[in-house]
This record gives sequence, C-alpha cells and structure tokens, in this order.
Amino acid sequence: MQPSTQPNRIAARLGRFLVAAATAWLVVAALGTARPALAADPSPSPAPAGDPTAPVYVISATGIVDSVMAGYFEESVKRAADEDSPAIIVTINTPGGSLDATQRIVSSLLEAPLPTIVWVSPSGGRAASAGTFITLAANLAYMAPGTNIGAASPVGSGGEELEGTIGDKVRNDAIANIRSIAEARGRDVEWAVSTVEDAVSSSAVEAVAVGAVDGIATSLEDVRRQADGQVVRVGSSDVTVDIADAPFVELPMNPFQSIIHLLSDPNIAFILLTIGFYGLLFELQSPNFVTGILGAIALILAFIGFGSLPLNVAGLLLIGLAIVLFLLEFTVTSHGLLAVGGLICFVLGAFALYTAPGTPTAPDVSVAAPLVFLMAGVTAAFMVLVLVTVVRVRRRTRAYAGAYGAGGSSTVPAGSDGLVRTSLAPTGVVYAAGEEWTARSRSGSEIATGEHVHVVGQEGLTLIVEPGLPGGSPEERGP
Repeated sequence: MQPSTQPNRIAARLGRFLVAAATAWLVVAALGTARPALAADPSPSPAPAGDPTAPVYVISATGIVDSVMAGYFEESVKRAADEDSPAIIVTINTPGGSLDATQRIVSSLLEAPLPTIVWVSPSGGRAASAGTFITLAANLAYMAPGTNIGAASPVGSGGEELEGTIGDKVRNDAIANIRSIAEARGRDVEWAVSTVEDAVSSSAVEAVAVGAVDGIATSLEDVRRQADGQVVRVGSSDVTVDIADAPFVELPMNPFQSIIHLLSDPNIAFILLTIGFYGLLFELQSPNFVTGILGAIALILAFIGFGSLPLNVAGLLLIGLAIVLFLLEFTVTSHGLLAVGGLICFVLGAFALYTAPGTPTAPDVSVAAPLVFLMAGVTAAFMVLVLVTVVRVRRRTRAYAGAYGAGGSSTVPAGSDGLVRTSLAPTGVVYAAGEEWTARSRSGSEIATGEHVHVVGQEGLTLIVEPGLPGGSPEERGP
C-alpha cells in the first residue's frame, strides 16, 4: 500500500501547484486588462466659459431689426467678451426686419467668443421672420409661455408667392442660410427649413417638442436655472455655461441708438410722415420758415424709418395726394368736396403704406387702425376749422369791402390804416386791409418797421402811404 500512496501524493501536489499557477495567471491578466479601462474613463466636464463672477449682460432686441440693432448687437457682444463675461442673454420680440441687419446679427452670434442665450419674451411676443434666424443662431434658446416663432417665408409685394427665377433664388438662399444655422447649433433642420418653405410658425410648446429651442422659461432667473451647467460649443471647443452666481446687468442702447431705432416703428414713421406733410402745408399757406423746417426734418426722419420697413409707394402717393387736395381746398371753392376726397385718400394711403414682406427676414407690419382714425379725425377737425375761418373771412370782406379787406377787388380804399412790416426805404411791406402789400412812402423818406401809416393812394398792387396814427392824420402823430 505504501509504494502506491507516494505517487498519488506527488500527483496531488502537482495538481494543486498547477491550479495555483493558473489562478495567479488569471489574476495578473485581469489586473492587466483593468488598467486600460481606467484610462478610458470619461474626461471631466469642459471648463467654464469666462469668469463665473463677471456680469451677464442682458440686451434687448425689440421692434424692427435694423442696422442700428445690428450695431448694438455687435458692440454688446464685444463688450461682454472684453469683460470675460460667462455668457450674454438676448431678450427678443420682433416681427422681423432688414436682411442685411439680420445677417450681421446672426454672424455676431455664431462667431461670439462666449456662450449666447436667446429668450423670446414677454408672453405674447414673437420671434418672426428675422427673429427666427436670430433665435436659431444662439447657443441656447428659450421661449416664454404664449410666444411663437417662425413664419420666415418670402412673398411678393402683394402677399403672393414669388414665382420664377427670382422667387427660386430668394427662397433657396433663405433655405440654405437657415439650414446652415440649424446645423451649426444642432437644431431640427427640417423644422427650420419648413419656416421658409411653408411659412410654418410654432408655439413655444411646439418649438420645444420639435427641438427648435431648448426649453420654456418664465423669467430670466428661470433662464439662468436651465442654462447653467449646459455644455455648448464656442468656436472650436466645448465650454460649460456657468452663470449660477453671475449678476444680470442690462445693457440698453445708447440714447442716439434708441432714437434712431424708434424711427423704424411703423406707427412712429407714419406719424412723422404726416407731421412732415402738415409742416410743408402750413409753410405754403403762411410762409414762416419754422413750420417748413420742422416739416422737412420730420419727413427726413420718416424716410430713415422707412429704410427698414416694407414701404408701399402707392400708399405714400395717396397720402401725398391727400395733402395736395387739402391745399387746393384753401384756394378753390369746392364746398368741402376736396377736403372729403383728401380724407379718403389719407385713410387709404395710411392702410396701404406698408406691403407684405418680400424677403424671409422682412417684417409683416401695418399702421395701427386706431392711429389712422385718430390722425384722420384730427385732420378733419383742422380742415373744418380752416374752412369755417375762410368762409367767415370771405363773407366779412364782401360785406365790409370798404372797411375790411380788399373785398376781392385788389384795391385798398384810401384812408385805410396800415402797419409797416418791413422798413419803407422808400419801398417795403405793410399790413393793410387784412393783407400784406408792397408799399412805398409818398414823400420818399424812410418809415421804420412797426410804424403806423395811412394809405393815400395805390399804383397797381403797390400802396402809397404816409406816416400817421390809426384813425388820425399825420399832424396828429405823437412825438
């Protein structure tokens, strides 16, 4: 029994040794494969953008998108970048605007060296036409409840779809532009294209559902909460939005920018146009330079505003025709028909002053109906006052032709009193018989401005006068 036991023990020991060696090899192999796994662990989040304690500038894109707003955007982004701000927030509420201005704003957002956030607000606001391009160009986009975005389809001046080569060119260019913006920001490309192809407009909830924007935010603090910690791409690298402790600082337009931007409001431009026409009308009726200069300035400001608006020349001509009819009413006896025709032209011109947008970014705007009727009512009241005054003057001059006015005869009765308006040396201007006349001194001596005179004769349309107090002879003049 002994000899057979010894080999068994040796075999058992050898087996145990082999098992131990195999186990050790497996452990070493397992440890060797674990090291690469540690190296493959995900890297930490990208570094924060800017200084997390620096101010987050909040800028406003309200109203028509014009060159003033584009400059304001560019200056604001540069200032935020220079101050190492962790982000910049844009609150937007616009019907659209200039194509060139929109492209400048989109470029400033896409090339910004810091995270850009757009918030469509307040409730009831919109990011239409140009606003759609701007919103999609931001790193992060949020919308307030009750807002909408989209409707960036180009149409003709009458609202019809553009046909032919021009229509295809405008549409394809807009589609390529908005597609590139959506791809650059990782947004839903099909939806973005549909806003141009089919004039699709979506509510805040729908826009979030299709991936057009990142969420719904009820306030700036809500925007902060949702944006903080998000990883976005700025330039060629990813950064983390860190604005949890950053103070919000509003960065409005400077006073000059605010005034010029205000001119692009369709209602303000209409008011300035009307004031300008009235100023020129008053200047033609009663030359005084003041109303003429003010009217010219108002017209210039109005046309500055029209530069960012889809102006309809037909509407402008109707308003101009209305002013001409009002002017003719003062000189032609029409029993008010010209004034009525002028009011009709004025109202039609006001409603037709702006056309439908002709480019994907242009705004769909019009003059507010209450403003049209208010201005028409003021005009009607003014015309009634003028007509009543004219009728009274005409009746008075006919009834008292000898004592008041020339009575339509171009003759001033001898003995009428007058007042020197410009010095008679010996010829000047006097006010007599309710009108201004060219006059000369009978003696040839100078009569100073402001002196009272008597009419002693008339040669054509030139009055012959001599000094004298009202109702008295020259001898009765005081020292």
